[in-house]
Amino acid sequence: MKWARATGADGSIMTGVIADDMFHPRASLGSDQMAGDAVAVADMALLPPVVPGKFIGLWNNFKAAAEKNGNEHPTHPLYFFKADTSLSGPGASVELPDSAGRVIFEGELGIVIGKTCKNASVEEAEQAIFGYTCINDLTSLDILFADPSFPQWTRSKSFDGFGVVGPVIETDLAWQDVTVTVLVNGRERQSYPAADMILPPAQIVSLLSQDMTLNPGDLIACGTSLGARPVKAGMEVEVVIEGIGGVSVTLTGSTDG
Repeated sequence: MKWARATGADGSIMTGVIADDMFHPRASLGSDQMAGDAVAVADMALLPPVVPGKFIGLWNNFKAAAEKNGNEHPTHPLYFFKADTSLSGPGASVELPDSAGRVIFEGELGIVIGKTCKNASVEEAEQAIFGYTCINDLTSLDILFADPSFPQWTRSKSFDGFGVVGPVIETDLAWQDVTVTVLVNGRERQSYPAADMILPPAQIVSLLSQDMTLNPGDLIACGTSLGARPVKAGMEVEVVIEGIGGVSVTLTGSTDG
C-alpha cells in the first residue's frame, strides 16, 4: 500500500492512500478512516509523505563502502540528526547556499516508524516499521570536515531542503530485493543493492530504540553506499527505488533568484 501526503486544488493538505492513480484521503497516516472523496493524483501536488518528529541518518552502514573506505562494520548504528526544516519532497527546488561549498547527493532507503518503540527486540522493531520511502541525504562535505576537532554532521546535513523524502511510503516492500538508484539530469550516477546493508532495518530500529523512544512518523535514513558524488545548481537529482518510485528535486544556487 502506498501512502502519501499532498496538497489539493483548494490548498488543503491531506494524507491518504494512492491506488489506481487516485488519491484516497484518510484521517491520518495508517488510519482506515476515510476523510473525503477520492481525487485524481494528477490533480494533487505531492509533499513529503511524512513529517517526522525525528529525522535520523546513518553513516557507514554498507559493506562495499566500508570495505573501500577501510572502516570496520559497526555493531550499533552510527547516526546523526537532520533538522526538521531540512525536509523537502517531490518536485521541490532546493537551494545550495554559497556557505555549503561542495555538496554531494546520497541516495538512501528510508524507514518510517508506525508504532511507539522503546527497548524493542528485533521482532518488535519489525512490527514497528510502518513502511519505506526514498531519501536523498544532501550533505555539505566542506562543512562536515571544516573543523578537524569536530566533524559537523548536523550542520552539514541540515540546510533547508537537504532532506529529500518521497514520493510515497510503501508498506509492502521486500527491502532486501531492491536497488537504490540515483539519476542526475537523467543519467545514472549511483546504484547499489539494499541487501548490502551491514545493519538491516529491524536491527537498526531495535538498536536505536535502546537509545531513545521512537515515535510514529519518525524517519530513519539507512545510509548510502558507493557512488555518492558532488552536485551543482541547475542539476535535477532523482532517487529511485523500485516498488516505491522516484523523488526528484531541482538544485538552485543562492543567487538564482
